[in-house]
Amino acid sequence: MSGIVLSNAVRQNLSSLQATADLLATTQSRLSSGKKVNSALDNPTNFFTAASLDNRASDINNLLDGIGNGVQILQAANTGITSLNKLVDSAKSIANQALQTVAGYSTKSNVSATISGATADDLRGTQSFSNAVASSNVVFDGTAGGATTASGTDLLGGVAVSIAASAAVTVLGVVDNTALGSALTIGTASGAATGASKISDLTNGLTATATGPAAGDAITVNGKTITFTTAGAAKADSEGNYTIGLDQDLTALTKTIDAMNNNTTNASTVTGGKLELHSGTNSPLTISDNAGGAVLAKLGLGGSTEFKVDTAAATSSANITSSTQLFNTHGGLSSTAIADGTQLTVNGKTITFKTSDAPQGNNIASGTGVLGRIGTDGNGNSTIYLGNQSNFTNATVGDVLTAIDLANGVKSASISNGVATISTSSGQTASSVAGGIVTIQSSSGADLNLTGPTDLLKNLGLTTSTGAGPLTLTKQRTTDGTTLGTLIQDGSTLNVNGHTITFKNAAVPTASASHTGISGNVETDGNGNSTVYLQKGTLDDVMKAIDLATGVRKATLGNAGAVISTASGTANSSITSGMLKLSTGLQSDLTITGTGNAMAALGLTGPSGTDSSFSATRGASAGSLNGKTLSFTSFNGGAGVNVTFGDGTNGTVKSLAQLNVALAANNMSASIDNATGKLTISTSNDYASHTMGGSEGGVLGGTALTSLTFTTPQAPVADVNAQNTRAGLVKQFNDILNQIKTTAQDASFNGVNLLNGDNLKLVFNETGKSTISIQGVTFDPTGLGLSDLASGVDFIDNKATNAVLDKLSAASTTLRSQASAFGSNLSVVQARQDFSKSLINVLQTGSANLTLADTNEEAANSQALTTRQSIAVSALSLANQSQQGVLQLLR
Repeated sequence: MSGIVLSNAVRQNLSSLQATADLLATTQSRLSSGKKVNSALDNPTNFFTAASLDNRASDINNLLDGIGNGVQILQAANTGITSLNKLVDSAKSIANQALQTVAGYSTKSNVSATISGATADDLRGTQSFSNAVASSNVVFDGTAGGATTASGTDLLGGVAVSIAASAAVTVLGVVDNTALGSALTIGTASGAATGASKISDLTNGLTATATGPAAGDAITVNGKTITFTTAGAAKADSEGNYTIGLDQDLTALTKTIDAMNNNTTNASTVTGGKLELHSGTNSPLTISDNAGGAVLAKLGLGGSTEFKVDTAAATSSANITSSTQLFNTHGGLSSTAIADGTQLTVNGKTITFKTSDAPQGNNIASGTGVLGRIGTDGNGNSTIYLGNQSNFTNATVGDVLTAIDLANGVKSASISNGVATISTSSGQTASSVAGGIVTIQSSSGADLNLTGPTDLLKNLGLTTSTGAGPLTLTKQRTTDGTTLGTLIQDGSTLNVNGHTITFKNAAVPTASASHTGISGNVETDGNGNSTVYLQKGTLDDVMKAIDLATGVRKATLGNAGAVISTASGTANSSITSGMLKLSTGLQSDLTITGTGNAMAALGLTGPSGTDSSFSATRGASAGSLNGKTLSFTSFNGGAGVNVTFGDGTNGTVKSLAQLNVALAANNMSASIDNATGKLTISTSNDYASHTMGGSEGGVLGGTALTSLTFTTPQAPVADVNAQNTRAGLVKQFNDILNQIKTTAQDASFNGVNLLNGDNLKLVFNETGKSTISIQGVTFDPTGLGLSDLASGVDFIDNKATNAVLDKLSAASTTLRSQASAFGSNLSVVQARQDFSKSLINVLQTGSANLTLADTNEEAANSQALTTRQSIAVSALSLANQSQQGVLQLLR
């Protein structure tokens, strides 16, 4: 082919086309590989540098798997430590349960001795006390001017006073009235009935057959019933209701009606064959029946459902008396009925008006006594029974005055089997009506305070006011040289050393089987509680009651009253120059408080006059152990004890609490039986299994041994049940230790266990020069300083239990410390893991930057070269055409 000669144009075009094809091949190679440096020929520097970077990145990447395994190994160890911590905490819980369990010994090693009179407050034993005397403020009597000092005989109560009507109260008198019934006949003739005629003989005059009342018929007379029976004399029941036989005559019937109407003025009779009924002067007569007037008609009283005979008014008035009825149509204090439930209040006691008859027999409430129309509870509260009629009552002014006197203490009531016996108290004056003037007396033991409906009090002449509302009348007692200047109020009390003295406005009860504590004007229960009766009580009586409360005086109770004696070593309280000289006695210090005005009246309110309590201290000397010592040598490493008994100051020991403070440092504690004075000193719960007095120490000594005999210390006595419980806790503890062992063995990853003695070494770079070595631990029970417990040795007392707790605490500390170390190592490994990952990325990025092609640039080059190649082919074609034209000319 060497003979072929190309033209210059063809040769140039062919050369350009070949160069373009080479460039296009290079560009296509870069686009297909993505690299602009595919071999050392492309760029030796970049090629070998990139290869070096890729190799290093590959080496480091190969190390990442080992680092990742290391992370998991550390996390497995950390998880194991967390579980071990929980198990150790469970073991601690078991040990703490042993601490809280009943001591494993029913009796701990101890010594004991009895100290006569010793208590927890004072271990020194029986103190000797002496009586002391405390003075009150000066007390004055009631002499005018208030400067005369009181004496023991001055009365606690004052001079009685009264409230009296300002003028006589008069009412228009009442006279008898009468009314006749219809004519009554006997048999078929027109024979008129007489008083001797039997009830059963009454007829209507037309037939011989009886037409009068039949058995079972009844009439009602002023609210009470007469029931007709076949036979029998008139007879009343406890409620005032009567029965009468049909065989009784008409005179017996009229007498019964008069009895029920309380008619004692003019007797009812039979006149001209007619019943002649009289009202009398007590009350109107109202008769009805239970058959709509039919029974009344049989007695000639028909024509209506009621037959009435009202009283008549007298032509002149008269002064009221104690027997004046409270209300009546004529002759009563008022013609207006007193409403049911109306009340009077006298000195805090209640008088209630009730519109019924007084209860009788079994109907009387327990604790209540009835006398006439008055029911009382014996404590000043009363009920006045008005009856069941609205136009009159048999209750009188005298009943009201009696109830008032019961309320203010002027009178007293004793109750037996529902019956009240009412009498005027000794030295008191009963309320009364004289010349139409009502006078209400106070007692000497209390002021008079009366509250009631204004109209009722006006009717009694005690006020000129009118109205249905309440009105209060008061009158205060006066004082004189025989009484205190300040009178003690009813209901006031003194509380003396926990005993109560009550001041009561009442007469002194008579000594009896039910009042065995009477002495003068004092009644005592024999236990230091007393009642002082104000009506005749004196300052001497008050001091007697105080002495009975303090034990200065003693009372022997009996049916004839109390016999009072003075306790040995004391002196009765007295009064000197108006000051009460109160003995404390020997039993306790004196403390007095009170209610009402008793404290102030007796001068017990201190210099300021406002103190709420009065107190005085007995004389006292210390017990037999005072100044003596008690010692114990060191017991089980404790601090030896040497205490001196004293008053609790300057380092001396008085109380049980102070002794226990001293003994606690020597692993001992003390207790005392306050009843017997037995002092017991024993080992503390921490050393319950140990014995005092031997090789372990705790040997007793001190000067107290010269007067006290202590028992010999013995070995503790095991409590079987408690020890069994503790043995069960030992087993639970050992089970936990077994779990600790297996947990430590199971905390491995990929064959490596940092908690079972394995070590871990990790390489971080390709040269092997950057490494970390992690030392493993052995965290089985032995490695943690723990070991199985033995029943009967461990957990037997608090000391043994606390020793186990100390080991568990140390194990917890070890686990936490190792967890911190592993955590630090894990942080380092994870940091290097992250660093290696980042470094690989840097290396690979650097390599890519050296060798990777710019695809955009290469794509553009490829397009340009393709265009150039196309142009070169066209140019070569044109060059060939010019040669063919020359050849054509040659042909």
